[in-house]
Amino acid sequence: MKYRNLGNGLKTSALGIGCMPMIKGGNIVYGLDADPDEAAKTIDEAIDMGVTFFDTAEVYGPFSNEILVGEAIRGKRDKLVIATKFGFEIQGGKPVGANSNPAHIRKSIEGSLQRLGVDHIDLYYQHRVDPSTPIEDVVGTLADLIKEGKIGHIGLSEAGPETIKRAAATAPITALQSEYSIWERDIEQDILPLCKELGIGFVPYSPLGRGFLTGQVKSHDELDRDDWRLNDPRFSKENFANNMKIVDVITAIAAAHGASPAQISLAWLLAQGDNIVPIPGSKRRLTMRDSMGASDIILSQADLAAIDAAAPAGQTSGPRYGELGMSMVRL
Repeated sequence: MKYRNLGNGLKTSALGIGCMPMIKGGNIVYGLDADPDEAAKTIDEAIDMGVTFFDTAEVYGPFSNEILVGEAIRGKRDKLVIATKFGFEIQGGKPVGANSNPAHIRKSIEGSLQRLGVDHIDLYYQHRVDPSTPIEDVVGTLADLIKEGKIGHIGLSEAGPETIKRAAATAPITALQSEYSIWERDIEQDILPLCKELGIGFVPYSPLGRGFLTGQVKSHDELDRDDWRLNDPRFSKENFANNMKIVDVITAIAAAHGASPAQISLAWLLAQGDNIVPIPGSKRRLTMRDSMGASDIILSQADLAAIDAAAPAGQTSGPRYGELGMSMVRL
């Protein structure tokens, strides 16, 4: 396994694991329901392979994903980088809006520490920007948690450029986690250069386009009625066929490398900057092994040019979220 540095000296494996899909019956399901035993074995094997970076959040489940991760890392926590997130008000088992007021942050960190079974969290993200709480108050509270030894580093997720600047002026920001992949490139113009300028690492979530870029989903009609991706405009019947043209190019490049489309998609992200650490979601050892193999693939300039031509920024068919989801990003 290769390793990279995010911001402020935080070193992780070049690829992490997005743990969100690992719980059974969670609030966000892609494909078949997860087998918790297989998920735990996936984390265990990833650690043995040298993966150090594991990402979860209190809202996944809610709460049950942190419990699963905590149980899986027990006895192996040393040298791991555990990231989790706060920032939603959760009522009746459902997120009902953003909440990052200082009192809520302190309540959230105590819950996450308990569920994960750890004495500190290495990287603590604000999951979504809360327009009602100044980012200076949020980051100031997180800086206090660093002084108290409860967290190691501060992260943001889906923040816009001005928020990032204000946050970084308050305390050092180690990482920004936002959606980034071959078919979602809107951050390239302003946010990625800003992160580089400020020394902030970048953690792409959904680096495989929620599985679309792997080519394993062949049509909208294959999705189960409980699959969250039925809410994704890019998986709609109107947009599916046009977006498959991107997958066709990725698949051709994969064949030339003797690799999988997932590996090519992740290798493309790794080629975009040395401060970028993707976190593909995995719930099975088979897909985890495949994804981790991407760190050994070097794409040629011709490969990169072919992908750029097939998937230029802003040209994917359909927005990445519905109206509500889009209202909560780049704030």
